[in-house]
Amino acid sequence: MKRRSAILNCANESALQAFAARLAEGVQLGDVILLRGPLGAGKTTFVRGFLRGIGHQGEVRSPTFSLVHLYETTPPVLHADLYRVESVLGLGLEDELDDRVSFIEWPDRADFPWDPNQTIDVSIGFVSEDEGARTVEISLPESREPLWSIVHDWSVVHAGSIVHTWN
Repeated sequence: MKRRSAILNCANESALQAFAARLAEGVQLGDVILLRGPLGAGKTTFVRGFLRGIGHQGEVRSPTFSLVHLYETTPPVLHADLYRVESVLGLGLEDELDDRVSFIEWPDRADFPWDPNQTIDVSIGFVSEDEGARTVEISLPESREPLWSIVHDWSVVHAGSIVHTWN
């Protein structure tokens, strides 16, 4: 399946959260968002922005030690951190993926066969550690046109965002 990709600049954590909140308008149940990036890059911050975008007012913490957090929001959300695991067997992820929007931090650390036709890949990196700016590379199936429109519109409106598309 063909994919589209974009690289965006977010000036700070607030911009990163605002971008994630905007993406909330285009996701669907069953979407799996694979979050990559170094420690402290903003993976949980991204999830926090998404949850705020769908109206969640409660606390949003990294599931580093609990491994999985479930949020009974609309849509329901799963947030998993696989940094400390070698296998997802026994975590119950496969039972939740179809009925939630799922955010998976450190997806390459576990042996789960992610379906590239259903995944949205988000890589967050540092621009400058001193200023809090981040780059966000997002890749999604070409068939997800409404979601791609959100990414494209964000890049046009926010100065410093650079969009590259590969078909």
